[in-house]
Formats: sequence, structure tokens, C-alpha cells
Amino acid sequence: MEARVSGAVRGRIAWLRRFAATTPGTIIGIAAAAVVLCLISGLVCAEEFSARTAHRDDALMRSEPLADAAQRLYVALSSADAAAATAFLSGGIESREVRGRYEQALADAAQALAVATAGASDARTREIVARVAADLPVYTGLVETARANHRQGFPVGAAYLREASGVMQNSLLPNASELTAQRLAAVRADQRAVTGPPWVALALSAIVLGGAMAASRVLSRRTNRRFNLGLVVAGGAAALAVLWIVVAAVIARGAIDTGTRGPTARGENLAQARILAQQARTDETLQLITNGDITDIENDFAAKTSLLGAALEQAGSPESPVHQQFSQWMSGHRNQLDNYRAADYQAAVRQAIGPGPESSAGRFADLDAALRNDLTATRAELRQQIGSAGAAWFGAAAGTLVLMVIAAAGVVAGLWPRLKEFL
Repeated sequence: MEARVSGAVRGRIAWLRRFAATTPGTIIGIAAAAVVLCLISGLVCAEEFSARTAHRDDALMRSEPLADAAQRLYVALSSADAAAATAFLSGGIESREVRGRYEQALADAAQALAVATAGASDARTREIVARVAADLPVYTGLVETARANHRQGFPVGAAYLREASGVMQNSLLPNASELTAQRLAAVRADQRAVTGPPWVALALSAIVLGGAMAASRVLSRRTNRRFNLGLVVAGGAAALAVLWIVVAAVIARGAIDTGTRGPTARGENLAQARILAQQARTDETLQLITNGDITDIENDFAAKTSLLGAALEQAGSPESPVHQQFSQWMSGHRNQLDNYRAADYQAAVRQAIGPGPESSAGRFADLDAALRNDLTATRAELRQQIGSAGAAWFGAAAGTLVLMVIAAAGVVAGLWPRLKEFL
């Protein structure tokens, strides 16, 4: 029984081989292969281009806003630390303006943390925002304790403030820094997904085009007809799909400037510069709170401002006033340092937190405003470029699928009359 079944199977296979060698068999094989290849290519292209549009939307709706929120969280935390130190230097009851800056920084940090928490989709991000959310009340509690002791003239207030700054420098800011790095990396990844060459779609479309040309040659030898209109239509549709993909890829690639002077790199450098500026400002005020040997704090200040200057150079915005503001702030800090080393503590404090435009506080406020404005402009440019890159793929998913369906239909329509000649 099994021998008879096996023999029947071998017989059918042999018959199929003989039929495939005939002209009708060749035509049917070409048609079946072409239809399957065209439909698979169309579906794969549609999926790949839809994914690129989805990455564009994700970049604009999620990764870029989250990167901005992470950067704002870092800056707000640093600003709160600097404002707390400034309030402490004021002596007694701080001014409403100084207190307002501290409270506004905390409100900004809470808002940015809420945005980051809402967008926390992975375990590591959730862990980071949970740590920040847990440590922030600890920090504010220490600051309030330092403030209460300082208002009563207790020296322990300075120790509480240094403890609060330690929580900020050793926990809050490192976590915020890691979150910022993660979010910026996500923006970069979405950009690469939108602008990278669509190799799979391009290869499949090229295979369809090559297959149409090869099928045309085989059919020409079998039927003695130079051209088959259906295969010509299929080849033309495949060629149009290849051209569409290449042009869209070139446009998408050119839409986003990913170089060192592009908005992505410039935004990262400006964000880093603003963070370094806030940290250096905290050092500048902590020097006076220490009211002793400031060598270590001054060295840290010098290291951070050196990195700040390098970040501003890499950001490359010569038309921005940020370079001038940075130079003026450095000049004010040198005046503060000279007064401190000359044992004129009150003059150093006035230079550090005084209300005048020539004070370090005024000059730093101008620098921070310039950095904030540059960041806002750079962010708008980045979002515009991401949107333009995504727009390059507009219609590509549906268009390539339709072209491949046309190619499959063209093959069937062109080969059916030839097949009927042998039926």
C-alpha cells in the first residue's frame, strides 16, 4: 500500500517537472512567482514606511518632548539649588524675589518630573523618576530646616544647607543627568529610524524590477514575441517604486542636519551648557556660605565653567549674545573672588547676589536667559526638521503597495493571453 502511494507521489512530481519544462508550465510559474513576489514586496514596503512615519510621530509626540522635559528637570533642580544658596546668603529673611526664584524652580522641576513620569515606558526610566520623586521632598525639607535655623542665627543652618546641596549633587542631579542622556539618545534613535536608508524595501523593489526583466527575456525565447505589455507594466511599476524610495530617502536624509552644527547636536550642547552654568552658579554662592578655604569649590567652579565655554563653542551660535553674557559673568565672578580674597566679605556678597545689573546674579540671569532663548529656537528648528523628514515618506506606504499590486496585475494580464494560446 505504502509502495503504491509513494509511487503515485513520485509520478505526480515527475509530471509536474515535465509540465514545468513546457511553455505553459513556464508561463504559469512566472505568473505565480511574480504575483507572490510583488505582493510580498508591497506589504513589506508598506510596513517599513508606515514604521518610519510612526517613528516621526513618536519623535514629535514623545521622545523629543520627554528629552526637553528631562533637560528642564535638570535645569530646574540646579536652579533651585542655586536659588536656595542665594537666599541663604541674603541673611535673615530673604527677599520676595529670591524666594520666588526658589519656589518657581521647584514648581518647574515638579512640572517637568510629571511629564517625565507620564512618559516613563521602560523600567529604568520609571526607576529614575521614582528616585527623583523620593529625593526631592528630602531636599526641600533640608533647605527649609537650614532656612529656619539661619533666620534664628544658628550656625547649624549652613550645615543643613550643605547637606541639602549634597542630596542635590549626589542623587537628584545624577539621576536627572541619566534621564536626560536616555531621552536624548531616544531622539537620536528616532531620527536614525526616520532618515536611514530603507534597504529591505529598496532591495525587494529592485528584485521585482529585475524579475520582470528576466521574465520578459524567458518569455521572449519561449513565445518569439519581443515584448509582453503586462511585464512592461510590471517593470515600469517596480522602477517607479524604486525611484520613489530613492528620492524619499534622499529628501528625508537631507531634511535633518545630524552634523555637529545641526540642531540635535547644538541643542545637546546648549542643554549641557545651561546645566553646567547652573551648577557653577551654585558653586559661586556656596563659596561665600563656606566662608573659609574655597580652593576646592573654586577649582570645581573653574572646571565647570571651562566645560561650559567648550559647550558654547561647540553649540556654534555666534549671532547669539550668549558668548558675551558668559564673558561678563566670568568678569563679575573675578571681582567677587578678588573681594573675598581681600577679606571684604560684604563686597563679595554684594557682587554675588546684589540687585544691580553688574552683579554676578544679574549677569548670570542674562546668561541663563540667552541660553534659554537659544534652546527654544534650536528646539523649534529640530522639530521642524523631524517633521520635514517624516513628510518625505508621506504616501510612500500606500503608494508602493499600490504600485506592487499594479505590477502583479500587469503580470497576470500580460501572461493570461499567452497561456490561453496553449489551452
